[in-house]
Amino acid sequence: MSDTPVKQQITPAYYAQAVASFGLALVAMAVGIVKLDASAWVRGFLAVAVLYLTTSAFTLAKVIRDRQEAGQLVSRVDQARLEKILAEHDPFQKL
Repeated sequence: MSDTPVKQQITPAYYAQAVASFGLALVAMAVGIVKLDASAWVRGFLAVAVLYLTTSAFTLAKVIRDRQEAGQLVSRVDQARLEKILAEHDPFQKL
């Protein structure tokens, strides 16, 4: 009996929804900054802040994904070692 995790598949519809949502949020923020009744310095600062926040979000998502994948790899190696030990063990063997 193996506890192999089920690989989750991302559907094309889910992917399209995520891309569209991200694009819409970025465009809405850009329009909001452009239409803001403030000086060019304030709008520029907000634009740079939005770009920084966006790149930071991508970096954070990648780091979380990488840590999760590394944890799964270690878990698989440990599981394989345990299965090998159990397969080689004979409880009825005389000592």
